[in-house]
Amino acid sequence: MVEAPQTDEGWFALHDFRTIDWDAWRDAPEHERKRAIDDGVAYLEAHEAVEDDEEGTSAVFSVLGHKADFVVVHFRPTLDSLSRAERKFEQTAFAAFTEQPTSYVSVTEVSGYVSDDYFEGNKEDIDTGLLRYIEGKLKPDIPEDTYMSFYPMSKRRGETHNWYDLPFDERRELMSTHGDTGRKYAGKIKQVIASSVGFDDWEWGVTLFGDDPTDIKDIVYEMRFDEVSSLYGEFDRFYVGRRFPPSDLGAFLAGDAVPTSEFGDESHHHAHAHEEGGHHHGDGSHHGEGGHHDHEDSDTDDESTDEDIRGQLEELNIYAGKPHGEDVYATVLYSEADADELFDEVDGLRGNFDHYPTHVKTAVYEANERGRTAVVSIWETASAAETAAGFLSELPGIVERAGEESGFGTMGMFYTVKPDSREDFVEKFGVVGGLLDDMEGHFDTDLMVNLEDENDMFIASQWRSQEDAMGFFRSDAFRDTVQWGRDVLADRPRHVFLA
Repeated sequence: MVEAPQTDEGWFALHDFRTIDWDAWRDAPEHERKRAIDDGVAYLEAHEAVEDDEEGTSAVFSVLGHKADFVVVHFRPTLDSLSRAERKFEQTAFAAFTEQPTSYVSVTEVSGYVSDDYFEGNKEDIDTGLLRYIEGKLKPDIPEDTYMSFYPMSKRRGETHNWYDLPFDERRELMSTHGDTGRKYAGKIKQVIASSVGFDDWEWGVTLFGDDPTDIKDIVYEMRFDEVSSLYGEFDRFYVGRRFPPSDLGAFLAGDAVPTSEFGDESHHHAHAHEEGGHHHGDGSHHGEGGHHDHEDSDTDDESTDEDIRGQLEELNIYAGKPHGEDVYATVLYSEADADELFDEVDGLRGNFDHYPTHVKTAVYEANERGRTAVVSIWETASAAETAAGFLSELPGIVERAGEESGFGTMGMFYTVKPDSREDFVEKFGVVGGLLDDMEGHFDTDLMVNLEDENDMFIASQWRSQEDAMGFFRSDAFRDTVQWGRDVLADRPRHVFLA
């Protein structure tokens, strides 16, 4: 008898597709359209804030083509919650201008293809990274500032090729190879696969999220050549759309580009941004290295300020590059947990991170003179750093992210010290630290040391403002330190700004 894989279920999913009766919308009086927009915005904002349940996530996407005009995606802990969300929409004035051409109901799941230990009750034998990966599959978040593609699919049950006739080990091997293809898109594509067996017409609903829509096309195209898809995959219609904030509903209905510029100012998270990671209401953040982004500033202002700071540093003969090249992104989180305990947790995550080609480095750093520990994770893409932040934010004792405790943060990352000069470097830092304590606008500075390599350090410094920090960089004391450092460092220090 063919063995069925075990499964574990998480949140339920509803993809609520809607078309708009544009003739009725154009003919409606202005006051009716305004009431409909107000009702629609209120509904969408309340559900994105998950005011209807204890946990979950929701988002609205415009949809291109004739199949729908927009889709509201909900993930909730129970099927009843999805039912309430669907019926609640019908109570809005906006719903009167819409029809529901289709919808899709499913539930997130992990299966025995992922881990035997998970289903055999041996969770203590599973590394932390894999457990957090499973948690992310069962309780997914919806990335912001992203394109979305949704499609239902099933496994073939034909006379020649029948997935359900294959032995379990063969199916697992095929799924593993399929996963290898998907892992090449880590940091570019986030996917949510939810089972619809017994719930809807197909066996799974697949939702892909990505900042570049061509990445969505590429991953689907490449996976078509995997045997698990080429021989055993069957697919229904595809839908593609663009996320926009509820406040832009009026602009969407008016035919304007969404997200609007106002949304970009407040909510977009690009290469040089802080971002909340993990699940809804998570606390993790990623920081674009070399960038410093206030959620009230536009991307243009962010890049302009960044270049201005770099220009000033170059005039002072201070290298203002980023570690490991010019296109990497860092998550930096502080923890009050025991350093060794934290390292054990991070080491498990790092083993999982290493499966992804976009992962550069993850390490634990301990303050040289006080009980403070930092976890630093560096990636080649901002979205990968964001995803990592979601996992790292759940580590023991996480209390804050670098840069959030003051108005302006600057961090000299990866001072690689020559082994024979390490004691001199630490002593020199003590002298400079004493000078910093007396400087206007300076809050705090730590020398952080890599637990695995005592010659790998970074200096985390917090300031009231950019100008206060630049005052230190212009000082004779800092200039002397930089000149001295050329003799004791194995590589150039790379300065990174956080805010």
